[in-house]
Amino acid sequence: MRRIHLYLEDALWAVLNARAKADRKTMSELVGEAVRESYLSTPVERLKVMVEFVGASKDLPEQGDPTGMVRKLRRGSRIQRLFAE
Repeated sequence: MRRIHLYLEDALWAVLNARAKADRKTMSELVGEAVRESYLSTPVERLKVMVEFVGASKDLPEQGDPTGMVRKLRRGSRIQRLFAE
C-alpha cells in the first residue's frame, strides 16, 4: 500500500467528508473504492452490478404508510423521546 497526497476543491471535500461520516468509513476508503470502481472495473462488470442492484428491494416487506410510520415513531413529547434511553 502506498500513501499519496490529494488536493480537493472545498465543495468536493465537504461532500466526501459527509459521505464518509454517513457510511462510517474513512475518506481514504471512499477514495480507494471510487478509484477501483473507475479504473479497475470494466464497463461489463459495472453493468452486471447495476443489473443485480435493480429490484434489490423487491423482496423486502411492504413498509405501508410513511406518514403513519413517522407519527408512530414520534409518539409522546420530544422531551420524553430525548430521555427515553
